[in-house]
Amino acid sequence: MVLDLPTPCVIVDADVLDRNLRAMATAAAGRGIALRPHAKTHKCVEIARRQVELGATGLTVATVSEAETFAAAGLDDLFIAYPVWPTRERAARLRDLASRVRLRIGVDSAESAEALARAVPGLEVLVEVDSGHHRSGVDPGAAGALADAAENSGLTVRGVFTFPGHAYGPERQRPAAEQESAALAAAAAGLGPGVRSGGSTPTAALTGTGVLTEMRPGVYVFGDAQQLELGTCEWADVALTVESTVVSRSGNQFILDAGSKVLGADRQAWATGFGRLVELPDARIVALSEHHATVALPEGMPLPRLGDVLRVVPNHVCTTVNLADELIVTAAGAEVDRWRVAARNANT
Repeated sequence: MVLDLPTPCVIVDADVLDRNLRAMATAAAGRGIALRPHAKTHKCVEIARRQVELGATGLTVATVSEAETFAAAGLDDLFIAYPVWPTRERAARLRDLASRVRLRIGVDSAESAEALARAVPGLEVLVEVDSGHHRSGVDPGAAGALADAAENSGLTVRGVFTFPGHAYGPERQRPAAEQESAALAAAAAGLGPGVRSGGSTPTAALTGTGVLTEMRPGVYVFGDAQQLELGTCEWADVALTVESTVVSRSGNQFILDAGSKVLGADRQAWATGFGRLVELPDARIVALSEHHATVALPEGMPLPRLGDVLRVVPNHVCTTVNLADELIVTAAGAEVDRWRVAARNANT
């Protein structure tokens, strides 16, 4: 069911959202693993509060400004899962945050540890290790030495963390989850007891007991086309769509009024398009311009009519949310609320 609203607009089904939130909270609790969901996906205070109500130990964020946004709303246990470099301006903000909430930050070098210790003496940190994504993070075997350097600098090391981002691809989830567990176990051996934090939406169902003490999935709240094509979620699990109007059509293609400025332009090499359509699951968005989505249909499939409103499932929902001012919340097909994307563009 679509709403009679100006398009394009971003819609959240509150019933599906709450079911997703409950399912992940139940799964984490059943394994005895703390859930610290990544709020960079939804960027909404209302969803963050619901996650905590359902048992989340706190939130994961990507930036200092995201932390500031949620701290201002009363969320008081925050982990910035990022190797923050404390410039003079950022150091002052970190000190303010640390005075108001329980704050942890990622660290992956002795140099950044020393800088953080000068900025916020005693700050709690987790050592980041590379479990195969090859982005930030040290080799697991070097985690102990980095933890010693951070402690000697004046920080408080609480454990280790990683991000198995290399799980984003067909048939990659199980190997990535296994590598994540192995990396955290090897890193923790050099530190002793403490937090062993990992997890992502593609690997969440494979996160076992014994190594991880904390998991940080994000996209599970909404689902997206990437998760559909990875098999991480089903169509019924998709809580966020973009309503868009058919404005042109020709041959076996038509144009929707939601382009890259609404959907985002992310497309993994393995993805079948730039998004999927709820009403036309065999269709593919084959091209995006700023205000146009070009949709191709299989030969012989009838085109929708001009003026029809269709629901698009974005490829990468985190980007879509960051492009929106608000999320229109529905229940049983009717609008029930509007939530501000409070941490939109909170990139510093």
